[in-house]
Amino acid sequence: MRVLMFGWEFPPHISGGLGTASYGLTKGMATLDDLEVIFVVPKSWGDEDQSIVRLVGANKVPVAFKKIYYKGIRRPIEKIEISSKIIPYTDPEDFWKMVSSEISGHRLFIQTNKKGMVDFSGRYDRNLLDEIYNYSIVASVIAEENEFDIIHAHDWLTYPAGIAAMEVSGKPLVIHVHATDFDRSGGNVNPDVYRVEKSGMDAASKIITVSNLTRDIVINKYNIHPDKVETVYNAVEPVDISNDTVVHKGFDEKVVTFLGRITLQKGPEYFIEAAYKVLKVMKNVRFVMAGSGDMMERMMRRAASLRITDRFHFTGFLKGRDVFTMLAMSDVYIMPSVSEPFGISPLEAMQSNVPVIISKQSGVAEILTHAVKTDFWDIDAMADAIYGILNYPALASMFIKNGKEEVISLKWDNSARHVKDIYERIIWHK
Repeated sequence: MRVLMFGWEFPPHISGGLGTASYGLTKGMATLDDLEVIFVVPKSWGDEDQSIVRLVGANKVPVAFKKIYYKGIRRPIEKIEISSKIIPYTDPEDFWKMVSSEISGHRLFIQTNKKGMVDFSGRYDRNLLDEIYNYSIVASVIAEENEFDIIHAHDWLTYPAGIAAMEVSGKPLVIHVHATDFDRSGGNVNPDVYRVEKSGMDAASKIITVSNLTRDIVINKYNIHPDKVETVYNAVEPVDISNDTVVHKGFDEKVVTFLGRITLQKGPEYFIEAAYKVLKVMKNVRFVMAGSGDMMERMMRRAASLRITDRFHFTGFLKGRDVFTMLAMSDVYIMPSVSEPFGISPLEAMQSNVPVIISKQSGVAEILTHAVKTDFWDIDAMADAIYGILNYPALASMFIKNGKEEVISLKWDNSARHVKDIYERIIWHK
């Protein structure tokens, strides 16, 4: 079975859990017999690990003067290369109006470079909608030129690409919901994003969600039939971390770490308020907010207003080995997310012998036993949990030992087998 899989990022060029999860699942699939994955990203950089997967960068696919199919139109549309200087569009809405009008005239205009390829930034910037729709155009070319049995699209960014590939090939589409805009926005949903998400869900033969929390959102907020939605839990990539790893902190104090995007969804303000409460009753502790995001400056100002900046540190975005170095320095890891579809970082912390505190509003709370669970808003319970773990060594040791054993059983191979089973059910009942 060959899978045409669309993602948005691939290690080492990742900015969060989406890239980590996509890579972990793909790596798990590589261990299964009779399963081959063609993994497509908007931009390939050339330094990705391709030992487990055939990676295709949409930015390396020539599209000029190709016959392509697009948006359900079965007849060929002539693709004409236009230099960027000729198309002065300024925003996604204007661009999409231009594209739509040209489709009706049987010609599709899109910017390409001198090699006849579409340039992608691979970033999450103000041109994101442009890149999403350009990606779908290239996806139709990729689907036309490759043989495969099923299509798998990760997260809303790739749903239009998955739909375009489905319309060209007639092959079934599976979409993987790693998060919804209800999670990211705190309920203040962007109508354009919602429309893309809803279109992908309606087009798909099956919807995979990373938790039952997310499954309920898909069913209730997007009006999707429950039979169409199935939960496949994420896992964690095994990392060789020695039990006697020694990290020189440079100070003899406890460390409590928040590691993630500093955004509304992740609940950073609750971490700061809990830190303030703990620092009122114990002084030999430091708090670390590792990450970046749109709320970072606001969080710095809040820490300053509480006069705890001598005990509160901001590291900026961490990746790769730096993540595990930070975890090795930590005595407690906390994830106070307001709405977390899953949450892989607590698993990485447990793997690193760190006790974890997670919000009940997270998907990973559904599968973890040896973790402290509090409501994201309950800063008193959060502060009590932090204080207890830091001051009672036997409690910390229990969470470390049992947590490590628990997380070892959460393997990407198991998630991959579940996904393969979904593929087979779809293909057999097509």
